[in-house]
Amino acid sequence: MLERLELEAFLTLAEELHFGRTAERLHLTTGRISQSIKKLERHIGTPLFERTSRYVRLTPAGRQLHDDLLPAYEQLRAGLRKAVDAAHGIRHVLRVGFVGAASGQLMVHAAQLYAERHPGCRAQPRELQISDAYPRLRDGDVDLLIVSLPHEEAGMVVGPVLYSEHRMLAVSTRHPLAGKETVSLEDLPGVRLLQARAVPAHWRAERTPLLTPAGHPIEPGPAFETFQEALALIGAGQGAFVVGSQATRYYARSDVAYVPFSDAPRLEWAPLWLASRTTPCIHDFNRAAQDAAGRDHLAAITADFGM
Repeated sequence: MLERLELEAFLTLAEELHFGRTAERLHLTTGRISQSIKKLERHIGTPLFERTSRYVRLTPAGRQLHDDLLPAYEQLRAGLRKAVDAAHGIRHVLRVGFVGAASGQLMVHAAQLYAERHPGCRAQPRELQISDAYPRLRDGDVDLLIVSLPHEEAGMVVGPVLYSEHRMLAVSTRHPLAGKETVSLEDLPGVRLLQARAVPAHWRAERTPLLTPAGHPIEPGPAFETFQEALALIGAGQGAFVVGSQATRYYARSDVAYVPFSDAPRLEWAPLWLASRTTPCIHDFNRAAQDAAGRDHLAAITADFGM
């Protein structure tokens, strides 16, 4: 029988791909996480993760187990949340998906402000990966997304820009570009740009183009599903990726360098939702998010990212 700790340790590690961050999220030691994973692997009879000094990755068996367990686990958590909400008089829950740590921090403050202004309503922030953000919005798993512009998805509405940030190139610290003060879009032929799986075509063209503005070809690199997986590939020298400046604060690594672009437009982040599911709650939350982005207690975010 699968114990709760083994289940949570496995699903969290599959998302973070890092024992330290998994331990922090579950308020446990890394040793306890490692023991739980080993116990689960003994029970299953096969390794679920590949572990090296540079990265942690799901094995094919681990990926299959993750895909099978996650829907049931999310359904169980949703049922428990509904029971708790009913006990506390919560009438409506707005599920807000976000991609990136800065958006997550902003969403926590926006959710607090939204709850203060609208008693009986609650916003539930949910961290997503860019590879599953759009499908989960279309499937109704979340009501609203906070992601980077531009958007060209049919049937979706884009809300007001909440914050912006400088673009940077994430490369291995061993790469020649890592020592430069700035890079240009015309430097991209000198790297292999990692490819995010299952993203819209317009997002891929914007963030991982095949040509520079001058028409020089850019070589595609390996594909990834989570940002932590992308960072592991970058640190191992297998490619590079265009990120926002928030990465320097939230995703600092000894094997990855972040070099600002001198000629690339800023990344803008905004809410996105389905036109067919527009509700007053979405507009109320967007106003709370705008106000939260401008509050003094978020000055650390806005100073770094350019609001």
